[in-house]
Amino acid sequence: MLASLRRLHRLRPIAAAATLRRAAAPSLSPPPPPPPKLLHFIPFSSSSTTPLSKPILCKSSEYEVEKRGVEGIAEEIDEGIVEHVRQGSDTDAYAAIELALDSVVKVFTVSSSPNYFLPWQNKAQRESMGSGFVIPGRRIVTNAHVVADHTFVLVRKHGSPTKYKAEVQAVGHECDLALLSVENKEFWEGMHFLELGDIPFLQEAVAVVGYPQGGDNISVTKGVVSRVEPTQYAHGAAQLMAIQIDAAINPGNSGGPAMMGDKVAGVAFQNLSGAENIGYIIPVPIIKHFIAGIEEKGKYVGFCSLGLACQPTENSQLREHFRMRPDTTGVIINKINPLSDAAKVLKKDDVVLSFDGVPIANDGTVPFRNRERITFDHLVSMKKPGEKAILKVLRDGIEHELSISVRPLQPLVPVHQFDKLPSYYIFAGFIFVPLTQPYLHEYGEDWYNTSPRKLCEKALRELPNKPGEQLVILSQVLMDDINTGYERLSELQVKKVNGVEVENLKHLCRLVEGCQDESLKFDLDEGRVIVLNYKNAKLATSRILKRHRIPTAMSSDLIDEQAADLEIKSACVR
Repeated sequence: MLASLRRLHRLRPIAAAATLRRAAAPSLSPPPPPPPKLLHFIPFSSSSTTPLSKPILCKSSEYEVEKRGVEGIAEEIDEGIVEHVRQGSDTDAYAAIELALDSVVKVFTVSSSPNYFLPWQNKAQRESMGSGFVIPGRRIVTNAHVVADHTFVLVRKHGSPTKYKAEVQAVGHECDLALLSVENKEFWEGMHFLELGDIPFLQEAVAVVGYPQGGDNISVTKGVVSRVEPTQYAHGAAQLMAIQIDAAINPGNSGGPAMMGDKVAGVAFQNLSGAENIGYIIPVPIIKHFIAGIEEKGKYVGFCSLGLACQPTENSQLREHFRMRPDTTGVIINKINPLSDAAKVLKKDDVVLSFDGVPIANDGTVPFRNRERITFDHLVSMKKPGEKAILKVLRDGIEHELSISVRPLQPLVPVHQFDKLPSYYIFAGFIFVPLTQPYLHEYGEDWYNTSPRKLCEKALRELPNKPGEQLVILSQVLMDDINTGYERLSELQVKKVNGVEVENLKHLCRLVEGCQDESLKFDLDEGRVIVLNYKNAKLATSRILKRHRIPTAMSSDLIDEQAADLEIKSACVR
């Protein structure tokens, strides 16, 4: 799974010229694009791969078969289809393109990402560009990674020199989707709202519309659907349904629509590095689920999970051991998230036979459309938060039907943390932070191999045991007399403070700030220990902050937490 994740790349928004110059190192930047071609707009041609506007079902009577023969009818049908393509497909294709031109916009984003090694400051501001399209309700759909960590967003219509300020209404980083709004009424004049269609079938043609690298004007490329299945989303690391197409998808296409006829078949969002003509679009069911959650709850609600780790039962000896009949299929539960509702109902080594009446095969897949199969996780992800699911399980040779509530689940170590500042706490020069995958990403593109091995394993494999739990680590040591000799104890998890187990960073902050003992003791991973004179360490903290020009000893969320605690204490005294 990790290998696949490293090869899948979200489509990087096109960086502005100044940013490209700053990031000219070959190891950090993609090679410069080839010289732009004269034509940036690529119209549809009347090729045989252009789909019919609707499938044509040709059924002949017995009399016609007798009179003209099977070959004669087949020849006539073929001629009719070819004639339909000649007369209708070009018109439909160009009409769809014209429709998209009044719907697709260019998105200009100014963003600033946090520095997780120095969490009190941001990295340098950068400018990037992507695509988007308008939908009913005067909203613009684009990718989450186009507006991630944004500070300012502008949009521009096709054929217009004016840029309009846009506000980010909602962002779903798991599904890599975002909704924008524009208050200026002038922007909406002449705009056409695109309708969402259905999941296209294999080999159906799609047109990807957007603003990829190589030019400033809108571009249209054509391709066909190659595959439909759950795929790792590179931006949010979620496993959701995606559509693979062979149309050219390049940086800057992110957020643009893939058109099928006059409706949207998906949103361009990533490609496969090292391969040719393998791009991915987000299908309509994922888009609708994202939008429906926002309309119902007023905010992004996420995608549901059962919280299970399952194993295929393709080995006959394994099935026999778990008392599965020859006609029984399913998957074995290896691990259950303790915070999931499934933990109250299911047990390890239960065999999940079906989900909502849909039988699960021994490889974990379920039927999908015409002789296609997808993993049953897709059925779970399409549920609404709090909705019930009926699971048939085999336990000790006996079948049971169990009702389980599904909801989005948060991992122990967050996979992404966009649009917010990281938490930190500094005491006596020791920088404490919660472990997150973005922190590990600071070790570079190959973070899986270059980051601390133990932290990486914990981030990818450990599950939470209680709500709000975090793995707090000692990130680094800002040298001072007070911490001399402890400088090599960085990148270790903090287990206890004065004998009390640490639940999260806020808990560690309360334990340190509320210390009443003369000495303060930190128990770290690998049996390491830090002991400080509390009074001297408290005095050293302000000295170290001033020396390193750090504005505060803790992040804003911890300051707010302390203020809330003081208010509660004051209310109790009264």
